[in-house]
Amino acid sequence: MTYFILSNTMVELIGVGGFFLYVANYTMLTLRILTGDCLLYFALNVAAASMVLIGLSASFNLASALIQTFWVVMSLIGIAMRLRRRAVSAGML
Repeated sequence: MTYFILSNTMVELIGVGGFFLYVANYTMLTLRILTGDCLLYFALNVAAASMVLIGLSASFNLASALIQTFWVVMSLIGIAMRLRRRAVSAGML
């Protein structure tokens, strides 16, 4: 079995990419390009938080890991609620 191991530099770059994704997402929300009710907003939050969590594996910080985990969980709940609402309004549930 072959394992793919990222260097600390690559892991940190992924974390920085997560930061930029957070900033882009919040900017789009502020400029009303996205709404806080659309799936893309929550999907970008999941992606950003996941990338920052990966970045934390190079330099772990418990408080940061906890807040990123919170963002992932809350965003997944938001996605599930919106998908359920769509299914109900389409008569699928």
